[in-house]
Amino acid sequence: MIPISQLEQLPLTHRQQIPPEYQDEMGHMNIQFYVYMYGLAAWSLFGLFGITLDHVRERHEGMFALKQFIHYRAEVHIGETVQIRSRVLGVSARRIHYLHFMINESTGKLASTFEVLASYADLDARRTAPFPDDIRATIEEILAQHQRLDWEAPVCGILEA
Repeated sequence: MIPISQLEQLPLTHRQQIPPEYQDEMGHMNIQFYVYMYGLAAWSLFGLFGITLDHVRERHEGMFALKQFIHYRAEVHIGETVQIRSRVLGVSARRIHYLHFMINESTGKLASTFEVLASYADLDARRTAPFPDDIRATIEEILAQHQRLDWEAPVCGILEA
C-alpha cells in the first residue's frame, strides 16, 4: 500500500470533517457521501485545469463522467477528518483518467480510492468534445508532474483515457 507521505505529493482537492448526518445504519459513513465528496474533489481538480463553474456558464462546456471505480479500504466514522488528493493518470483529445485518494487524517489510513474516466463536453450539443488547447496543455503539465512520481497508482486496470 502507498504510504500517506507519498500521497501528500498530490494536490489537495477536498478536506472536511464528517458530520453526524453522514452516518448510515452500519455505524460508518454512508457510500453516498463518499461519492458526494469525490464530486467536490473533482470540481477542485477541474479548477486546476481551468474548468470552473464560470467556465461552464460562459462557454457552455464542462465535464461528463463516463466510468468510475470505487475501492473502500478502511471505514470512516463520524467526527473524523478526511482529505482527498488527486492524481492525473492519462489524457487524450477528449478524455481524462484520474484517481482520487481519500485519506482519513484521524486514523492515518487510506480510506478509499475513486478512479474516474471523464470526458470534456459541449453542453449545448450534450456530446463529448475535444479539450480546448489551453486546458489540455495544463492537464498535460500536471500529468507530466504526476508521471514523475516514484510510485505506481493502484488502478483497476480497465480504465484509460
